[in-house]
Amino acid sequence: MSVLLPADDPGAIAEAARILRQGGLVAFPTETVYGLGANAQDATAVANIFAAKARPTFDPLIVHLADRSWLDRVVRSTPEAASILAARFWPGPLTLVLPKLPVVPDLVTAGLDTVGVRVPDHPAARALIEAAGTPIAAPSANLFGHVSPTTAAHVVEQLGDRVDAVLDGGPCRVGVESTILSLASGHPVVLRPGGVTREALAEVLGEAVGLARDQARDDKPLLAPGLFERHYATRTPLRLLSGRATDAGGLCRVGLLAYAGAPAAGFAAVEVLAPDGKPATAAANLFAALRRLDDCGLDLLLAEPCSEDGLGLAIMDRLRRCAAGAV
Repeated sequence: MSVLLPADDPGAIAEAARILRQGGLVAFPTETVYGLGANAQDATAVANIFAAKARPTFDPLIVHLADRSWLDRVVRSTPEAASILAARFWPGPLTLVLPKLPVVPDLVTAGLDTVGVRVPDHPAARALIEAAGTPIAAPSANLFGHVSPTTAAHVVEQLGDRVDAVLDGGPCRVGVESTILSLASGHPVVLRPGGVTREALAEVLGEAVGLARDQARDDKPLLAPGLFERHYATRTPLRLLSGRATDAGGLCRVGLLAYAGAPAAGFAAVEVLAPDGKPATAAANLFAALRRLDDCGLDLLLAEPCSEDGLGLAIMDRLRRCAAGAV
């Protein structure tokens, strides 16, 4: 079993940093989800991430930096728009796709000449990167394709002794992964919706921000993580409803992921994402609620939709991918 370390203990941060410098794997908290980190400049350590997660190597990783000044350690050039966005949203849940330096192994980027970079908005994450003295490559700290972890217990449950240490920083505040933005075409395009909304990006940039709809293909590298049609998946099949649930339809052993308001009757288990009706609350609760329903031993999960503006875009992206291909 991996070592569980308190993220608010400087000694624990130092020990986790030592593990990273020696080529080990450390799971650590960010504001979005827990990441499974390795030295981003050590190809062997990065390969261990893919092995631990059973992740395909054509799915690129995000590189985490201590602050904006670290950009020149991993990227070849920074367009003005990227500098503007970094100044506004870093630290925070925004990943920028930029041209990479050769020091970043091709394994990190799935052979692409670009790399996704961000500065996490969690003090333990930034302290760990500083102490390690190297950028950290880190996808979510779970088995590939499964529900993302938002607590240290989620990490231990899925990865166990596949990781050398887990920094426990409590529940993640944002609860969905970072927004991934590409500027490669000259126009800003969201590759994966996440914790920074398209509306907020458009306001800062002063122009419309596109949304990519491409899905993963086995014959080419992905432009960003999280693009598989079926992803963030529960073991229990999940069906995404077109509106509010009224009842369980006479079916037994059915769970409901309600968005807000009074839960419908007749369900074996119910989780309400946003009792206060706020999208930020729903996002923060999403993955933990899915895990709790998934642990109930049910035959089917139903999920209510939400509006796709603001954070709702990221929530619906995760629910669609969770529901895709479910039998």
